[in-house]
Amino acid sequence: MLNPFRWLILVTLTFALPTVAQNETVDERILLTFIPNVQFAPFYVGIEEGYFADVGFTVTLEHLQEPEVLDLVAVGQANYGVVSGEQVILARARGRDVVYVFEWFQQYPVGLVFGGETDLSELKDLQGMTVGIPGRFGASYSGLTTLLGSAGLAESDIDLREIGFNAPEVFCLGVVDAAIVYVNNEPLQIQNLASAGDCGDVDNVDVISVASRVDLVSNGLIVSRARLDEDPDAVERIVNGLTKALQAVIDNPAAAYLASLEYVDGLPADPSLMRELQRSASQQEEFLASKPDREAIARSRLQLAADLAEGFDQASLTQFHVLLNTIDLWDAERLGYSELESWQAMSDTLLTMGFLGEDAGDLGAAFTNRFITGNEA
Repeated sequence: MLNPFRWLILVTLTFALPTVAQNETVDERILLTFIPNVQFAPFYVGIEEGYFADVGFTVTLEHLQEPEVLDLVAVGQANYGVVSGEQVILARARGRDVVYVFEWFQQYPVGLVFGGETDLSELKDLQGMTVGIPGRFGASYSGLTTLLGSAGLAESDIDLREIGFNAPEVFCLGVVDAAIVYVNNEPLQIQNLASAGDCGDVDNVDVISVASRVDLVSNGLIVSRARLDEDPDAVERIVNGLTKALQAVIDNPAAAYLASLEYVDGLPADPSLMRELQRSASQQEEFLASKPDREAIARSRLQLAADLAEGFDQASLTQFHVLLNTIDLWDAERLGYSELESWQAMSDTLLTMGFLGEDAGDLGAAFTNRFITGNEA
């Protein structure tokens, strides 16, 4: 069923590639991790607003564990998947020839959350503290290792405790002094608990993001080398569709939230909130028609958050704030563009962790910017 609010999203970018009539589309699936969530709004918008259909694809989404996504793409059982950059490096070290073609998250989404009464203006003061982490794996562990290294610390300098994906509860019980979290959502959850008086003596929280210290490559779209060599036109068209959808979400988050309702069970949808988001999305469409620059659009998102806060409680707005926070991690001058330096920084972290041998291989072969709009390379 088509989302009733699809007309609200304005396409603000134009691209050289021709579109394809919808009756000429072929079926394609994109493998995602985690579960359906508002953080995947660009893919929902890409389907609902026809951005993928316009470039020739009827896209379906499937959620799997990250290793499954990598394996299925690597062996050609799926053409496209979204995984983290460190997993691409590790997979290639195991002989999985996958290529990263679009850097979706321009900022690494992991950080350290702690109570506002704790002074960590010097990150080295973390020494001796108890820090929670989901486990010694994945983006959280890479992020912690990078943060510690940036402060001249090692894992042995802290009391590291594996707490699963329960940081808000564990932190608010006082079991840990700080926790490694995904910065777009878990600090919000902890702050909600603190504001309700359910987080011990904590009244507010602070966050030190990995991205504020080191630029690590993050989540993005991958294909197999074979797919890239056999049909680069199809890869380019998928990237083009995703770029348009991502820009639409960045430009009009209220409309993107409404489009996500079709895909995310339990997404808050109070009628009064829906009416306000419809109104806001329509106003944003008019604003975008004036061709504002990136900074003005960013300011409009801040104003929208402030306006909504006047009429709705924090609990009702948490998922919308998650979307806004995540947009900040996506937004960039060139959507999808990947820097070799961020790959090198991630490789250095993995070497420090002992997850790689002495050589990470040719990092330049791990990714390509050839399909990125505005790329001159």
